[in-house]
Amino acid sequence: APREVYVENGRVAQLAKKVNAPADCPRLDLGGKRLVPGFIDIHTHGAAGVDVNAATTEQLNGTIGHFFASQGTTGWLCSVLTDTPEQTLWCLDQAKAAMAWQGDWAQLLGVHLEGPFLASQYKGAMPEHLLQTGSAELFAKYEEAGEGAVKYMTVSPEVAGVPEMIRDIAGRVKVAIGHSGADYDTAMECIENGAVSATHTFNAMRLFHQHQPAIMGAVLESDVYCEAICDGRHLHPASVRLLLKCKGWDRVVAVTDSIMAAGLPDGNYKLGVNDVVVEDGDAKLASDGTRAGSTLTTGQALKNLVKFTGEGPETVLPLLTENPAALLGLARKGRIAPGCDADFVVLDDDLSVLRTIVGGRTVYTAQ
Repeated sequence: APREVYVENGRVAQLAKKVNAPADCPRLDLGGKRLVPGFIDIHTHGAAGVDVNAATTEQLNGTIGHFFASQGTTGWLCSVLTDTPEQTLWCLDQAKAAMAWQGDWAQLLGVHLEGPFLASQYKGAMPEHLLQTGSAELFAKYEEAGEGAVKYMTVSPEVAGVPEMIRDIAGRVKVAIGHSGADYDTAMECIENGAVSATHTFNAMRLFHQHQPAIMGAVLESDVYCEAICDGRHLHPASVRLLLKCKGWDRVVAVTDSIMAAGLPDGNYKLGVNDVVVEDGDAKLASDGTRAGSTLTTGQALKNLVKFTGEGPETVLPLLTENPAALLGLARKGRIAPGCDADFVVLDDDLSVLRTIVGGRTVYTAQ
């Protein structure tokens, strides 16, 4: 049945077959296309030629956020990878300012600190000399500088001081575990201490062995949320299906982990301090060929998930909407329901993004 959504002050006020709206209220006829909640990307390092670790406030919104809107993303966390304390503080300042602005872009919801409390053996694209042992004091410094911007942080359970640090900070930030070779007990200790998520599950992670279930066994068995990079390269489609079977559809969060090359052709790019080469859309460190983020977008992740699982869009959509919102504790995001923010995507029959709406304002229309 055709339904109407009445939006007032940037939020959903009514949802009905026919809403009770003032006669002079502007109307938007979607011509029978699908209206779905806007996508939320909690793990990305940039797009459209801009790297989060070097992005100004204007670039976070006007370049990265603007590109994200065209892909159906309505809210995102900028992932700051391990950097010098000075640069990290600068990034927090830029993000804090960007969060306050509204415009034709996806809304920046906060910062994901991917580091510096990470294991060198599973560092991925992290600069080794900047990795640190667990320190609630250093986190507090970033927390204070961010004034509420730091929403999410990835740490490695086996790094000295990290399990204790998690106990200390879990009430103030959502903690994810990853980039890790931790054994099962240490990973479980971190989950018991308050970690709620696993960063790009299976990637940069010690894998399961029947005698040593390791961090992978811990995150699969427990109730934590599991990020998954659904580009078909970081994870085989069967690995995504296995993850969904283990965790359930309400505990997997699709992320892009995209870098500045997203939306751009193959070539040479940066990821933090690293040089990255993109060939056939696949991003790898120039130095040693380690995979370095992706060129994935949320819109493509949706199509991939439908393909990987054989399920309809209604089944896979929570991985890009409700689940990331629930993980971050954003009660007004990720659903189309009265009281929720009017963050929507209009999808074509082939699931392409036709229009993106943030807080009731159209921020992107397909040409």
